[in-house]
Amino acid sequence: MNYLGIDLGGTNIKGGVVDEAGKILREASRPTHVELGPDAIADGIAALINELEAGESFSGIGLGCPGTVDDESGEVACAFNLNLIHYDLRAAVKARTGYEIRLGNDANVAALAEALVGAGKGAHSTVVLTLGTGVGCGVVIEGRMLVGYTGAASELGHMVIREDGEPCTCGRKGCFEAYSSATALIRMTKAAMEANPESAMHAVAAENGAVDGRTAFTAKERGDAAGTAVVAEYVKYLASGVTNVINIFFPEIIAFSGGVANQGEALLAPLREEVDRLEFGHKYVKKHTRLVQCTLGYQAGLIGAALLAKQ
Repeated sequence: MNYLGIDLGGTNIKGGVVDEAGKILREASRPTHVELGPDAIADGIAALINELEAGESFSGIGLGCPGTVDDESGEVACAFNLNLIHYDLRAAVKARTGYEIRLGNDANVAALAEALVGAGKGAHSTVVLTLGTGVGCGVVIEGRMLVGYTGAASELGHMVIREDGEPCTCGRKGCFEAYSSATALIRMTKAAMEANPESAMHAVAAENGAVDGRTAFTAKERGDAAGTAVVAEYVKYLASGVTNVINIFFPEIIAFSGGVANQGEALLAPLREEVDRLEFGHKYVKKHTRLVQCTLGYQAGLIGAALLAKQ
């Protein structure tokens, strides 16, 4: 049996036919056209479904959407970058296609994919942390997404790790996201570059055309002291949040995605060392959470939406 997964983003709507093993068989995409309003978004989803249907039926359709969604009611409670507020997306899609859809938060369905067929395959529990513009998160326990009473659970990027710290986009200060996102890493890098005009980070940024999440790591590889200090500061804050996640859930796997996670072991090796130092009961417990890199890349959201439909 095949399932259809849809990844609804602010720029594009991506869809794919996915088999039971999580393999994508066909893909398509089209612009979201947020500026035209909610009904235009539903029109785009319906057109994508019709395009991918191509004479065959699906055993189910799942959709990953930013923001807070309620799979029980079919409503998108709030997805600000899509201008969807209390919008009954399930009813809108059914009216246009005849299909019922399952709804999930985009980070949650991406985590579901990594848990079932990606980095966490076979594990009891998996947490996925996406280190991008913000810090996205999804928690999967025994194959099921943790969505909470309202559908808004697992927003771990907005736990405070430094009281009265840097402002966060959510309106609070000191959030995990404000210290561990790629945005935060770039902020730290720019501040260190300003304070250290002799740093190799200036040359690295010039080579890449801008300061980004790679700048400090590359400078560290070249033996630059200021770059090394930025990486250490970033890892310290990331470890603080990751340790909180472990102490709350003690998952078998924490998998990292997003631009910063592309540093691989250059990030994960010092992170493991710091987390080992902070984790509750580390000296005495025999099982420890494994910190790994995600394996599905940009396809995780699409695959996870399809696997949600399978459930």
